[in-house]
Amino acid sequence: MSFCSSEERDSTVCYEDVLAEPEGSHSIDCVWKLSYCCFNCSKGCCYNLLAIFCGIPSALCWGFEFAIIAFYHIWYLTPCLRAYMINCGMMQKYFEACLRCCIGPVCETCGLFFSQITVKNVS
Repeated sequence: MSFCSSEERDSTVCYEDVLAEPEGSHSIDCVWKLSYCCFNCSKGCCYNLLAIFCGIPSALCWGFEFAIIAFYHIWYLTPCLRAYMINCGMMQKYFEACLRCCIGPVCETCGLFFSQITVKNVS
């Protein structure tokens, strides 16, 4: 006998998931129903008590945690990333100028040298 609906089975622990009897042995129906009621009542009461006493402090702590993360991203990481990107742009221009001055003439000379080579097929 299953007491959990499909919605309950997806979101919480059901009685049958914890205390399941195999097909070959079943207890008396009244024992099964009473144990089902005890399980669900104790689970519900315990959850509600924990939610009452721990839910608000836990929510407060997680609120602080995500506020700190947001503050860190907005006021520290984003400006640092922007400064890094500005510096990378300057370094890119510096290396481009160095390459044009130092390696550009060598590449141009090699290009002119190899452009004078002609290949003829002799058969």
